[in-house]
Amino acid sequence: MRNEHDKEKLTRLIWFMTEYYKGDAARIQHFTKVYTFCDWIASGESVDDATRYRLAVLALVHDIGIKAAIEKYGHYNAKLQEQEGLVVAEQVLSQMGFDPELVQRVSQIVGRHHTYTDIDGIDCQILIEADFLVNFREGHQPLTAIPNVYENIFRTKTGRQLLCTMYDFSPAVPAI
Repeated sequence: MRNEHDKEKLTRLIWFMTEYYKGDAARIQHFTKVYTFCDWIASGESVDDATRYRLAVLALVHDIGIKAAIEKYGHYNAKLQEQEGLVVAEQVLSQMGFDPELVQRVSQIVGRHHTYTDIDGIDCQILIEADFLVNFREGHQPLTAIPNVYENIFRTKTGRQLLCTMYDFSPAVPAI
């Protein structure tokens, strides 16, 4: 962690998100698992402290749009989650006193974390990989998609290793 002030903010955010999803253990466990995998992948990829901190914030709020979409539309899907999440993440993080640049970047990624084209940075890449690792286990993604996801979405060595180990997947070795 960069400093005690950042650590305190992160702890406040963890408790905020836990209260935000009060009574919904599945959503609370989801963001905590994504948070853990983001940290694990970032460590394996030797990501700098500032990016690791941004990833921690991002992992905690990445699905914040689900609740807002349900309240507004009565349901949610990936598009609604991104649309509503961008706005709610920006509001919450700003009100909690997070740095405006961090708020802008986190909100931008929250608003597109189910869009797998033009992944623009290691923070976005790691969040998407961590979310897939958890979503496969939780049944939000079919296991039959693993080869395609490995080939077309996962880019980090650590994320690929986790995917292969967790789901006993061996990528095809090109014929020579």
